[in-house]
Amino acid sequence: MNSETNNKKIRKRKTRKNPLIPQYWWLWGSGSIVIVLLVLALIQVYLSYRRSSFKMEKLSQEVVDLRSAMNIDSVRQYKIQKIMKIIRSHNPSLSSDEVYSIASEIYEMSIKYTNLDVDLLCAVITHESAGKWDPKIVSKAGAMGLMQIMPVTGFFLSEYENISWTSPEEIFFNPIYNIRLGSRYLSMLIERYGLDGGLAAYNGGEKQAAVWLKNGKDDKYLCAETRGYIPAVHKLYDEYQNQGL
Repeated sequence: MNSETNNKKIRKRKTRKNPLIPQYWWLWGSGSIVIVLLVLALIQVYLSYRRSSFKMEKLSQEVVDLRSAMNIDSVRQYKIQKIMKIIRSHNPSLSSDEVYSIASEIYEMSIKYTNLDVDLLCAVITHESAGKWDPKIVSKAGAMGLMQIMPVTGFFLSEYENISWTSPEEIFFNPIYNIRLGSRYLSMLIERYGLDGGLAAYNGGEKQAAVWLKNGKDDKYLCAETRGYIPAVHKLYDEYQNQGL
C-alpha cells in the first residue's frame, strides 16, 4: 500500500508543471511586443530624419539656384546698363525703349556666341556706324544698318536666323534683326580666322583675310580701309573693356 502511494506521488511530481512558466509567460510576449515597437519607432525616426535631410538638401539647392539666378541677373543688368551708356553717348536721340532693346539684344548675342562679348560688339557697331549708332545708316557701298550688312550677305544669313525675308530696308533697319545677323556673321568669321582675321574678313572679305593670314599678316595684302579698320576696332574694344558705369 505504501509502495503504491509512493509511486503515485512520484508520478504526480513528474507530471507537475513548473509553476514559474504560467506565472511569467506573459513577460516574454510583452517583451517581444516592446522590441517590435522599439524597432518600428526607430524606423520611423530614421525615415523622418531622411525626409528632413532630403528637404534640407532640396532647400539648400534652391537657395544656391536662387543666388546663381540673382548673380546672373545682376551681371546681365550691369552689362545692359553699360551698353546703354555707350549707345546714348553716340546717339542720344534714340528713345529709352530703343536703347534698351538694342542693348538687350547685344547682351543676348554675347551669350549665344562664346567668341563675342558686349565690348567687342559695341566696338564693331561704333566703327561700322561711323560712331552714330543710327539703325538706318547706309554706306556708299550699300551696307546697311548698325552692323553694316550687305544685302546679299544678309539674305543668306536670314535663312539661318529664321527671319522671313521681305526687303533689305525692312530687315536691316530693324536693329534687332541687324544685330542678330551681324553677330552670327562676325562669330562665324572669328571662329574661322581668329579675331584679327575675322575683323579683316568682316570689313574686306574672306579672300583678302585668308591671303593676309597666309602671308603672316603682312599689311601689304590688305586694302587701305581694312588696314586701318582692325586697329581702330581694337582701340574701341580696349576702351570699352576699361569703361565702367
